[in-house]
Amino acid sequence: MLNDNRAPKTEMNWRQFELIQTRRDFFRNCAAGVGMAALADLLTADGLTAASNVPLANPLAPKMPHFTPKAKHVIFMFMEGGPSQYELFDPKPALEKYHGTSLPSSLTKDLKLAFIKPTAAVMASKFKFQRRGQCGMELSEMLPHLGACADDLCLVRSMHTDAFNHHPGQLLLFTGSTQFGRPTMGAWTIYGLGSESQSLPGFVVLTSGVGTSGGASNFSSGFLPSHYQGTVFRNSGDPILYLSNPAGIGRESQKAALDAIRDLNAEHYATTGDFEIASRISSYELAFRMQTEGPDLLSFKNEPQSILDMYGVNSEDEDLKQYATNCLLARRMVERGVRFILMMDASWDDHTELNKKLPKRCRKIDQPTAALVRDLKQRGLLDETLLVWGGEFGRTPMVEIRKPEDADNAGRDHHPNAYSMWMAGGGLKGGQVIGKTDDLCLNIVEDPVHINDLQATLLHCLGFDHLRLTYKHMGREFRLTDVAGNVVRKMLA
Repeated sequence: MLNDNRAPKTEMNWRQFELIQTRRDFFRNCAAGVGMAALADLLTADGLTAASNVPLANPLAPKMPHFTPKAKHVIFMFMEGGPSQYELFDPKPALEKYHGTSLPSSLTKDLKLAFIKPTAAVMASKFKFQRRGQCGMELSEMLPHLGACADDLCLVRSMHTDAFNHHPGQLLLFTGSTQFGRPTMGAWTIYGLGSESQSLPGFVVLTSGVGTSGGASNFSSGFLPSHYQGTVFRNSGDPILYLSNPAGIGRESQKAALDAIRDLNAEHYATTGDFEIASRISSYELAFRMQTEGPDLLSFKNEPQSILDMYGVNSEDEDLKQYATNCLLARRMVERGVRFILMMDASWDDHTELNKKLPKRCRKIDQPTAALVRDLKQRGLLDETLLVWGGEFGRTPMVEIRKPEDADNAGRDHHPNAYSMWMAGGGLKGGQVIGKTDDLCLNIVEDPVHINDLQATLLHCLGFDHLRLTYKHMGREFRLTDVAGNVVRKMLA
């Protein structure tokens, strides 16, 4: 006990602090919040806002590009490993002249080779080419279905890249740089355009084959917010992890749980004003809608039998069936507003047994790929959907033999200097071949197209000036095309 009349010292609590605040202090500190609350209440009364204390926060909401786009969606069919242009897209009869012999050192001195030496013998292709379509495009006999779509294809025979190994090559293809941590093409696309889908991710990844060198770095959001990264749809079980409810949890109880979480988050938002909380609520709601939309997307019961047969989804060949299913899913996703679909098919890295593996791989992708082109076209979707098909680099004219005792072991090494890719739809001019390589496809002699040029052109079709689609990170503005890239005007319709 104290001997005098002074009360013991205590810390001021929040209630005591409130009591000493004047009305003037209150309005000086909080007037902006009161005004915003009053405005929100008036707008709600007029039916102009949702009757909620949490703002709508959808980071994937559709956005306006820099100018009117030709393409609204992208389907990138990535053939991981590097398809051989000699056997598929760029006929080189001159290889017959050098077949089995080494090339002069003057021709090979600047080659970037991963495994073979410049003195390796040349290997001529054993597969024939045919002129297809009204445009007369020369394509391999191994691609008869795709050949029927020649007038819709923009074939670039003069692609080149800076990387001659898989992972750096895939990073450069999808991020514009060989450095880790950059956003990928799909992430940049939905960062700039958002998504038209309310019930599915804006950026979806479909896989076939066995593995890719780049893995998740091919669909990462890098330093962009994580909601821009690709969502992988699996080939077995739930297409998306945790899409189905656990046993004993029905839709109503799931909704009740989410409503409770939303209410708790709303209370938290009311005290903090943190916009990330509103974004989190939006993510929960998207996940709930996906539980309804996902099963419908994956069910082909309403697809006509003619469509299923055209794609080959009921094929007894499991590899063809898997790829065909992905192609049909890609079309269905476009119809549902998904912005960017990355189809990764592995592996086209034919260092060995090229003449055995390649025909089988072409049989897998030829029919479904052509079906996707035709299906989009007949539905009026090809003009607004940009299709891209290709790998991270091409193959050498010289042979690679890892087992000399096996006569059929021949393959080809990596070749970044000159290779082929094709595009279709979405503002591109079909029925044309761009670029030309020398007689041996060692180097480009006409209209070279660098990976960054391809990226700039794809962004142009989506309505963006690639120089202006930027994101500030670590003190500077980054872009998909890094510090290079030009739109290839010849590709445009």
